[in-house]
Amino acid sequence: SFSSTMSKVARSRGKAQTELLRANINDQVSRLLDQLEDLEELKDEFEEGEYEETKEETMAQLREFQEFLERSVQGDMSLVSEYGATILALQAAISQAFKTPEVIRMFAKKQPDALRKRLAALQRDKKIRQISPEKFQTQAVEVLIALKKLGSKLSMQEQAFLDKMSSARHMEDAVDKLGSGSSVEKNLISKANAEISKANIKK
Repeated sequence: SFSSTMSKVARSRGKAQTELLRANINDQVSRLLDQLEDLEELKDEFEEGEYEETKEETMAQLREFQEFLERSVQGDMSLVSEYGATILALQAAISQAFKTPEVIRMFAKKQPDALRKRLAALQRDKKIRQISPEKFQTQAVEVLIALKKLGSKLSMQEQAFLDKMSSARHMEDAVDKLGSGSSVEKNLISKANAEISKANIKK
């Protein structure tokens, strides 16, 4: 019938629009995270004041994109599930709760295996004194909190390490508070966290 044909057309059009939105989101996430990484890598090459100015611009773009992302996924549970971690990671970057671009990227793209490899590399670098204890602590805490937020189970030693670090408690509280601004955000993040956990249980 005509009505069933029209509803099929509407469904396929809706699906095509969602795919376009996904492609746009993924491109923007990659571009902004590349920008953040380049900014930190080239920090020493900037003129005085130029780094702060460029960082402010990048943060403004991240904020704008994060707001767009929240609006875009609202009401679509499959998109909330897919991009809940991305929203949380972007908020962690904007609030400066997380400062390591590579960890923010792995968190945003839901890559627990890559985060585990990063942790192993950090432990190796610490052993051969290639990184300072402070840098190790900062990055290891970020990695472990990202893993927790992605629903990964931490070992007893990892949890004990987090418990021991006062900075970890502040950081985890800061990440937990993200999304508690508006009721829409709160709803979105709690749904996203529930979906992420559920997906991990199913695996």
